[in-house]
Amino acid sequence: MKTQTVVHYFLHFGFPILIGYFFFRKEWKKVALILISTMLVDLDHLFATPIFQENRCSFGFHILHTYYAMALYVVLLFFKKPYNFIGLGLLLHMITDLIDCLFMFYQCKTCYVNTPAQGVLEFIMKFF
Repeated sequence: MKTQTVVHYFLHFGFPILIGYFFFRKEWKKVALILISTMLVDLDHLFATPIFQENRCSFGFHILHTYYAMALYVVLLFFKKPYNFIGLGLLLHMITDLIDCLFMFYQCKTCYVNTPAQGVLEFIMKFF
């Protein structure tokens, strides 16, 4: 199994459990479940053509992965429970997808020419 795959799925499923356990000890199971349930944001992949495309960076591409959507997820952080947990989960999901894109971009820099995340990826890669 590739490092990229292990990191990606750990950040989607393992990391939310750790966040719940270490930062919200009294209600860690509930928080972890909410954070993991934000994986449903990936339903927006069903509206893409094609639905699956290898090496496609979802960050900035799919409707619920756009910068406008991410701004809304930041706003959710300022609401009461459980909305702030939902916002946190969605932002963690976006960061996870960005990390996944960085893995792919590192392997194939020309794969991302004219993609929505190209500028962000190039900026971040300047530091590596």
